[in-house]
Amino acid sequence: MSRYDPSAFPPFAVTVDLVVLTVREHALCALLVRRGEPPYQGYWALPGGFVRPGEGLAEAASRELAEETGLRAYSAPGHDAAAPGTAGAHLEQLATYGHPQRDPRMRVVSVAYLVLAPDLPTPRAGGDASGARWAPVTELLGPNQVDGVPLAFDHGLILADGVERARSKIEYSSLATAFCSPEFTVGELRRVYEAVWGVVLDPRNFHRKVTGTPGFLLPSGGTTTRQGGRPAQLFTSGGANVLNPPMLRPES
Repeated sequence: MSRYDPSAFPPFAVTVDLVVLTVREHALCALLVRRGEPPYQGYWALPGGFVRPGEGLAEAASRELAEETGLRAYSAPGHDAAAPGTAGAHLEQLATYGHPQRDPRMRVVSVAYLVLAPDLPTPRAGGDASGARWAPVTELLGPNQVDGVPLAFDHGLILADGVERARSKIEYSSLATAFCSPEFTVGELRRVYEAVWGVVLDPRNFHRKVTGTPGFLLPSGGTTTRQGGRPAQLFTSGGANVLNPPMLRPES
């Protein structure tokens, strides 16, 4: 170690960026913040920030998540319950982005995390952000981008990767239940799949598939009339790591 010279290598910074997804009004939405400072001042961006000295990546992502949404992170279906009065969200590492010119300030490598949570309230801007909002994913990734401008940095790419990760993972895992409240109906779960995939599913076929897949759903013992009509059975996540058979995404 005595011959090792750290100054022989160019310095760079590390950030975490969060792709926070939820379902609002039957649409898959992503959390955006409007940048209040250069670079990209006034542009919409994914929430995130620089990793602090002595801070791990997952720790930084969890901190940013709590600061932006008030949510406590967990890592997988079948997780430990959040503390009383604290909402929880699924958090997993998505990918690393390190193009030399991705940030005009300096060399910055970003580790992105995917966050999935039930319907969340209207966000409040914090830190150096001048605004915050939920935006439909179809609006962000389609031809008509938010306010006619692209997202800051390479956040459009990161968002697209996060959305595709969510769409693919709900095919073979019970991760779709992360978009639901702790107890939910089959109809509510079906609307999650429809929002994330952007399709319309047959209610009877969907009910047969999800209730017949081992480890997917567990009856909670309760019912609800919040959807109107007859009482509907309530379920909780079975926490299965792999769904067999999988919930195959319909071809668009």
